[in-house]
Parts: sequence; structure tokens; C-alpha cells
Amino acid sequence: MNSAEFTTFDELTQSEMRRVAIISSLGTLIEWYDFFIFGTMSSTTASLFYKTGNPYGDLIAWLGAFAVGFMFRPFGAFLFGYIGDKVGRKSTFLITLSMMGASTFLVGCLPTYDTIGVTAGFLLILLRIIQGLSVGGEYGGAAAFICENCPQDQRGFYTSFLQMTAKLGISMSLLAIIVFKLSLGDVAWLQYGWRFPFLVSIFLVGLSVYVRFNLKESPMFMEAKREGGVVGNPLVEAICLPYNLYYMFVALAAVMGQGITFQTANFYALTFLQSTIKVPQMTSYIIMLIALLGTIPFQILFGWTSDKVGRKPMILTGVALSAFFLYPLFYGVYACRPYEKNDPKQPFRENYDPVLICFYLWILNVFGAAAYAPMAAFLVELFPTGIRYTCVSIPYHIGNGIFGGLVTVVAVSISTATRNVFGGLFYPIGVCSFGFFTTLLFAPETLGRDIRKIKKGSAPRLNGVDERSGYSELQRRSGFVSAS
Repeated sequence: MNSAEFTTFDELTQSEMRRVAIISSLGTLIEWYDFFIFGTMSSTTASLFYKTGNPYGDLIAWLGAFAVGFMFRPFGAFLFGYIGDKVGRKSTFLITLSMMGASTFLVGCLPTYDTIGVTAGFLLILLRIIQGLSVGGEYGGAAAFICENCPQDQRGFYTSFLQMTAKLGISMSLLAIIVFKLSLGDVAWLQYGWRFPFLVSIFLVGLSVYVRFNLKESPMFMEAKREGGVVGNPLVEAICLPYNLYYMFVALAAVMGQGITFQTANFYALTFLQSTIKVPQMTSYIIMLIALLGTIPFQILFGWTSDKVGRKPMILTGVALSAFFLYPLFYGVYACRPYEKNDPKQPFRENYDPVLICFYLWILNVFGAAAYAPMAAFLVELFPTGIRYTCVSIPYHIGNGIFGGLVTVVAVSISTATRNVFGGLFYPIGVCSFGFFTTLLFAPETLGRDIRKIKKGSAPRLNGVDERSGYSELQRRSGFVSAS
């Protein structure tokens, strides 16, 4: 690669840094839209692809297919993390973005159960696997790419735009459903209109590939490549060297708590509204859309705040508040339910209050934003350039993909088996609590770390940040940097 295709870190201007953050986040936004449209469509499409004999069985089958995508995210992290640390960040997430767009488009083309029987469900799972692999390779590359192109003291702020894309992706999927359903009407929506939110993805992905193609490769990656910092086998070094493996486990604990919070506040909450307390479908979409959009400014605020007070305090605060208030907030949502005995044949209850439901879910999403906003900066600041893509991707997608991704199907299954509408909450509360205490005890503070100085084969010190960074004595004692 010649010098015209990349810029050294010291040559980057503020406008170039902002451009990198916006374009990288745009691509990730499209990936999240593609990945999450599957979950937000569950109440509409479950019985189109699965016939178990009852609506709850169909829903659990669809949520199982949804969970398959999450389960395959770690495999995508292993595969594309390796490629990203060997070949480069830019090329790798162009591949993942294209894969995601193609698989989502094809979901919109699939024949249903009534046309090809059980084969429809199997094809759906196959496409969901491709989605899982591609999103598993996206996030780590985008997080590393932005951090490697932004100032040391503003990583939380710049990466908060990346973190914001998950909420925006879900919001876009909800908005697409609302627009198409209102435009087409209920009958046409169920017949063929449900396909359109999947099909439009191909145009969004085409735009994102175009703008990402014009980005230059990460300057830190190119500097590491010139200086021999790119390792022969990133995957082996990531999982076989004790200090790298240790920090991957630390990262996993932090992501588990955050991932559980995110998935519960968004996908399980939507399922709870639609399938448990029977909030009218369109109303439930609008409730979630408002709650999510109202959270987005807090993503930026909390990312910026983490540049001042640290990553660890923000993550711990968000996870702790989520674990403590999860049950009371869902209890509040249930108290505002529309029907007695959750029977849609009954008239609305006097205490039915969709505004208050929206408020409770907004509060839960704000708690999740506190944990999620600084996560990209925290993960990137743990690892050296030569294995960063791999080491960020693996714990993130195990924590979010497996532990977080199973929330909805596990919670619905527990609630159905126990006939307790709140029974499913014990899973996210338990994982949240584990993530909180493990992060509290073992995770270091990464604020102020110079990620260019993390060298291959140099274990981090826990004694504070570089004297030249200009941080306070308290921050130097509580932070950590690499040996130099």
C-alpha cells in the first residue's frame, strides 16, 4: 500500500478525525439495522416461517433463529479479527458489510412455510448465521479504526458515535416497520409488506460501502505494519499469551453486564410488550422508538464524560443501576398494561398508560447507555495494535452475542415454563450482577492510555499512566499503561 492510501497519525486533522468517526459509524449503523430488523419483526413473521401449533411456540422458534445469529457472532470475531489484524481494518469491514447486506436482502426474498414447508425455517437460520458472522467482524474493526484515528483524550467522545449506532439501528428498523405497515395496511403488510424492511437494506449497504471505500487505512495499523508490529498469527497470540488472555476475560466480564442490559432493554422489552402484556403492535413500536431516540443524546454525553472520569466508573454505574432497577421497572411496565389478564378481547384497563411504559423503558435504556457508551474505548485501550481487532472482537461478541443474545429466548422460555411474567428477569439480573462484581474487582482503568505504545509482547503495568500524559495523580494511580 503506497503512502497516498494512508495518513500518519500525527498528520490527521480534526476534520479528518470527524470524517472517520462518522463514516465508520454509518457503516456500523447499517449493519445494526440489518441485524436487528430480524428481532423487531418477530411478532409479525414468527408464524410465517414456523408452525409449532401455538403462537408462543412459533415466537420461541423465531427467537431461537434470532439467537442463532448472536451465537455465531464470536465465530465471525475469530475469523474477521484475524483478517483485520493481518490485512487491515478497512478491507475487512468492507467484506463484513457486504455479507450483511446480501444476507438481509435474501431474507426479504425467502418463501414462507406455506410455500416450502420446514425448509423456510432452515434457510432463514442459514442466512441468520451469515448475519452473525458478518456482524462479528464489524464492531471490533470499527472500534479500532476510530480509536486509531482520534486523539487520546477524546476516544470516549469519538467512539460514542459508534456506540450510538446500535440504538439508531434498532430505531431505524422500528421506523421502517411503522412506515411500511401504515402505508400498506394490515392485510398487505402480512401478505408481502413485511419483506420491504429487509429488501431496502441493499440500498443502504450500497451507500455505506461506497463511502467506506474512500476511507484510508488506519494510520496506527500502517505504522505497526512498517515497524513489524503486525504479528504472524493474531489469533494465537491473542489467546495463548497469558496477559492478553487475562485482559480478554476482563473485557468479557465487562461486556457481559453491558450486553445483558442492552438486549433486555431493547429486544426482551419489545417482546414483553407485544407477547406478554399484549400492547397493540403499532403502539409498542412507537413506545420503543421514542424510548430509544430519547436515549441517543445520553450516549454522546456518557462517552464524553468517560474522557473526564474514566471508563470503569461509567460502565459499573450503568450495569449496577440496570441490575438493581430491572425488576422494579418491568413491574412498573406490567402495572400499566392495557388489559386485565392480558386478554386483548377485554376493554382497556383504566390504568393503561403507554406514556408511563415508555418512560420506564427510557430509564432502563439510559442506564444501559451509561455502560455502553465508553465500552469501545475501554476495549481498544486494553490491547496492542497488532492483535487489537481480534482481542476487541472476541470478548465483545461472546458477551453481547451469546450471553446477551440469549436473553430474549431464555427469558421467554422461563416465563412460559414457570407461568410467571417476571420469571425471565432472573437471567439478566444474575448475569448483570456477575459482570458488575467481576469488572469491579479485576478490570483496570484505561483512561489516558497511549495505545500507540502498547507493544507486541509487552504486558501492561497497573501502576498508572505515562507521566507525559498530564493526568492527575489520582488518575495516574488508578489507570494503567503498557510497559515502555
